[in-house]
Amino acid sequence: MSHLNAWQMEQSRSPFVKRRIEIPSLEAGQVLVKVAGCGVCHTDVAFWKGEVSPACSPPLTLGHEISGVVAAAPGNEHLLESEVIVPAVLPCGHCDLCRTGHGMACRRRSMLGNHTDGGFASHVVTSTRFLCPVNATNNGHPLWQLGVIADAVATPFNALQRANVSEGDTVIVIGVGGLGIYGVQIAAALGATVLAIDIDASRLQIVRRHGADDTLHSAAMSAKEIREAVAAKVEALGQPPHRWKVFEMSGTGKGQAVAFELLTYAGTIGIIGFTLEKNTVRLGRLMAFDAAMFGIWGCHPEYYPEALDMVLDGRVQIDPFIEQFELDDINDVFPKLVARELQARPVMIPAHN
Repeated sequence: MSHLNAWQMEQSRSPFVKRRIEIPSLEAGQVLVKVAGCGVCHTDVAFWKGEVSPACSPPLTLGHEISGVVAAAPGNEHLLESEVIVPAVLPCGHCDLCRTGHGMACRRRSMLGNHTDGGFASHVVTSTRFLCPVNATNNGHPLWQLGVIADAVATPFNALQRANVSEGDTVIVIGVGGLGIYGVQIAAALGATVLAIDIDASRLQIVRRHGADDTLHSAAMSAKEIREAVAAKVEALGQPPHRWKVFEMSGTGKGQAVAFELLTYAGTIGIIGFTLEKNTVRLGRLMAFDAAMFGIWGCHPEYYPEALDMVLDGRVQIDPFIEQFELDDINDVFPKLVARELQARPVMIPAHN
């Protein structure tokens, strides 16, 4: 084939434009993946709304949560017809940061739908490096569902690995939307006691059925009030008042302020959700509490197989939290997301004809 169909963003807030694009000649180490499904992430919406500028100037094909089938692989014909998940963020693998285990900070990293054209298309060109092969049976999961693992599942997985979450830990997840719902499940699968915090009571009802040992509806509470309520709930769960591992996944300034308020002795804070909002905090508490704080941007590609296994063996559920839409309906889906009319994460399914 010589062309692919893509829905491209030309400028913020404008309708996506469907284009027939010539496929470039594949270089050594590149593959062409026929897209089965591509999830819509908060980052895609931020690009479209103009809140954040993508690295590559429009016109640009967004989308970085991709699963599909390898359709062309010059020099790597053994990959043809392989079902794969495409990592959202690809480090170069060679620089000092990559060699020392900091690939997500690689200055030559590339993100689909940001640095290069992404998955809101019939096909996508990507690197053979780090492709995650999918079990032939998928354990009952259609391939289109598995693209959300590339970010929505893998990024929280990376964060919990970074914090060394294990059995007996106290994990507090702030925000149980597109990232947090998976963060809760992964923490529970790792053996932690999990408390979920959100301003949406309906989300908390759901997360109670998917790994949360307790929840806190924080809509009308100050950060100090949240701290007091969390301390009481942690005590009731039989967990210690220190060493809490707190993960901010709401992507809001208030969520970040609450995370810092929940800092404990020997505690850990992970900032996972993205926001441009700013906070003023007393960093001396990190020193006084002998605590740690870190950020996560994406997921190390080598973690993808383990994150995939968690989904395929049922420890992490994705089915209840995603909904498929035809890619040709993308101009209806994005405004509905902005208006908060969709409860599940949309996965765009391209037409192949």
